[in-house]
Amino acid sequence: MDISLSQEHLNFQTKVREFLNDNLTPDIREAGRLCATIMAEHEATWKWHRILHSQGWAAPNWPTEYGGPGWDPVQRYLYSAEYARTGAPHLTPLGLSMVGPAIMGHGSAEQKAFYLPRILSGDDVWCQGYSEPGAGSDLASLQCRAISDGDDYIINGSKTWTTDAHNANRMFCLVRTNTDGKPQAGITFLLLEMDTPGIAVEPIHILGGDHEFNQVFFDDVRVPQSGRIGAENDGWTVAKYLLEFERGVAVGVGPLRTRLNEIRALAQARRDSDGNALMAQLDFARAFAALDIELTTVEYTGHRTMADIVKRGSPGPASSMMKTRATEVQMAISELAMQAIANYAAPHQPEERLAGANLPPLGSRDEMSVTARYLNDRASAIYGGSNEIQRNIMAKLVLGM
Repeated sequence: MDISLSQEHLNFQTKVREFLNDNLTPDIREAGRLCATIMAEHEATWKWHRILHSQGWAAPNWPTEYGGPGWDPVQRYLYSAEYARTGAPHLTPLGLSMVGPAIMGHGSAEQKAFYLPRILSGDDVWCQGYSEPGAGSDLASLQCRAISDGDDYIINGSKTWTTDAHNANRMFCLVRTNTDGKPQAGITFLLLEMDTPGIAVEPIHILGGDHEFNQVFFDDVRVPQSGRIGAENDGWTVAKYLLEFERGVAVGVGPLRTRLNEIRALAQARRDSDGNALMAQLDFARAFAALDIELTTVEYTGHRTMADIVKRGSPGPASSMMKTRATEVQMAISELAMQAIANYAAPHQPEERLAGANLPPLGSRDEMSVTARYLNDRASAIYGGSNEIQRNIMAKLVLGM
């Protein structure tokens, strides 16, 4: 079997590398490097989105009919690898990788024509209204209620852990429209505008010091029924379809490889009092090698997931396998990074992590995100459906249990 790249793919790789190197400004690059969550600072990310959109590369996985670049699977893989290598900030996945595919799969022609170009260009910033105070991984138990009133729904309730709601102008939301029968059968999928009267956004600051999450409150919020995706009470079908994509993008494998390589470089440079490199210490070297092997297995799982998307249009249960293993490796990498910087993991310096900060850090500026990433990565095994839920899905759909 020949696994070498064709000359065409080598030329494509060079083109991508040159574009990224030429267009990543210092402020955008720094925002990506210092990011400790799934999203870098909003302004830098939005600026980078516009640059990629002008190149036609904002949505590598979108089909050409909706504005995607029409890349084959190898090109998408090469783009992802080069993107991760540069440390560029990831564009927000809520529009491009989640509600965008859901609209493609279940939206009307009018909804596709209106929403998809705005997602692609970055004109719309989306947040996800799924989890509630009493309905996280058990999403079917959600209680945020929408009552039909003429051509509108009137919504009351709240959503929590709403990523980027403070920057978003639109939300895709699950609401309860029927309380009879199975809980899944009474849920509707709605698109709404965040400046609608009655919506209030309250911040939730996480352990690492970042403001990424929010709680959103709905008080007699009137939303047009034209924003419904799919049929009333059939939102669970759309939600399951979208969650396959969310779990597939919950962890980017490319950035994990980049982070592991950064740990390698750090451990080779850091010396103890006798002048020995950290990487020369047997226990650390063994831990690093074990993680390297684990990450390689995740990368191959990612290749299988990508193949499923190409073949079937969605990742299917492979997304649960990918999400579970990748988040476990992600947490292990952040733990090893904490070991590598040792005492410098202790100072809490959230202000110094902001792009353009001029405060003198304790330790190297490139290490400022290590502790915050460690703290924030604990949530990766929960969001997108907890890993325990993913194992139930695998047991049912993969093993037939």
